[in-house]
Amino acid sequence: MSLDNATVAKIARLARLRIDEAALAPMAKELNGILDFVAQLEQVDVTGVAPMTSTVAMKLRWRADEVTDGGNAEKVTQNAPNAESGFFTVPKVIE
Repeated sequence: MSLDNATVAKIARLARLRIDEAALAPMAKELNGILDFVAQLEQVDVTGVAPMTSTVAMKLRWRADEVTDGGNAEKVTQNAPNAESGFFTVPKVIE
């Protein structure tokens, strides 16, 4: 895929970027280089390669799923300016 100056100008307009006419040709060259590199990456065979989140093998630390706090609505709402039946009350914003 090759981008011409008109396409680069359109991309810049859609991205709300102001690019001078003189800068369109160098920008087109850069974008074409990026697209060529992406095309090379598409050709890489990755069958059998597990997805990774990091280059270093990591294991998440697990903890027991226990309720350690809660069920105490009175304590939670005691500093609220307005509370009713264990819930925060807020003024109506939409009429």
